[in-house]
Amino acid sequence: MSTNSNNQLRPGEIARQSGQYEIVGPRGRRTGDERTVVRGEPMPPTPKPNMSFNLVDRTKNGRR
Repeated sequence: MSTNSNNQLRPGEIARQSGQYEIVGPRGRRTGDERTVVRGEPMPPTPKPNMSFNLVDRTKNGRR
């Protein structure tokens, strides 16, 4: 699976970075709902179809 042009991830895609991901509606509107996802894990399901995730706060754990 690949990301779309807005650098958003779809459910089931693998997270490239750990952090807080906000759920984005089908028309690109922010929902305010966030999920914590660990790098290398698949993105969780969204509440409704055609939603995606956008990284809003990267985890700061000292790894480089």
